[in-house]
Amino acid sequence: MARIAVAATAPFGADVLERLAAYHEISALLTRPDAQQGRGRRIAPPPAKLVAERLGMPVLQPERPEPGLDLGAPTVVVCAYGLLIPEELLGEREWLNVHPSLLPRWRGAAPVERAILAGDTETGVTIHKTVKELDAGPIAARRAFPIGEDDDAAAVFEHAARVAVELLNDVLTDASPLFVPQAAEGVSYAEKIVGGDRRLDLDEDPAVLVRRVLALSPHIGARAELHGRPVTVWRARVGEDGVFEPLEVQPDGGKRMDAAAWLRGLR
Repeated sequence: MARIAVAATAPFGADVLERLAAYHEISALLTRPDAQQGRGRRIAPPPAKLVAERLGMPVLQPERPEPGLDLGAPTVVVCAYGLLIPEELLGEREWLNVHPSLLPRWRGAAPVERAILAGDTETGVTIHKTVKELDAGPIAARRAFPIGEDDDAAAVFEHAARVAVELLNDVLTDASPLFVPQAAEGVSYAEKIVGGDRRLDLDEDPAVLVRRVLALSPHIGARAELHGRPVTVWRARVGEDGVFEPLEVQPDGGKRMDAAAWLRGLR
């Protein structure tokens, strides 16, 4: 068992935090401040904070992390934290980043979504030293796993969280882990998902459309106009006739529902 701090905000980071707590002593969680969320734009805590409070961990929520933070451990595991860690703070202790891709492929904000959108048949998890450059630090551990034909982002994130903790357990208990520089070839960047990425152009290849739905489900959602109505598409497939077939939709202002039931309601 190691004594570590964790820097995490998003659901993936919250999942890794909870899994790590079963094996290691967590001295503190560093996370982003509470923020407006959802349709009502109510102030709410980030997912990682909810896990930390349930497990009785101290929580730090600075607007920006600055040197001198009392994290209570010599090593910090960073996972979907979402704020830049200044170089002065990086120099105070060891920072290990959990990245859900096979670096140097898909550095950046949305590696899982971009891998699915690109039709990658595998991805993985990389544990690397946090450095100033984006996801460019030397690698301590790395493991690949397949992306199933029907895997959405949730399934890939869940698999990545399990693999991440297995890799971290080895790295954290190694007195002198070996860090290997990343390859100079094969670098690609996973840009943040924006509004245009959500749009389903129904003239596109149906397989491409299904990948878009999978990549954005269940946390963002792909958008389309079906039968003249704007909807979010949460599940879809390529039908027997080779066309794009929505399976679960959410009309604007409504709830998620079976697409066939939604269509019956339009008649």
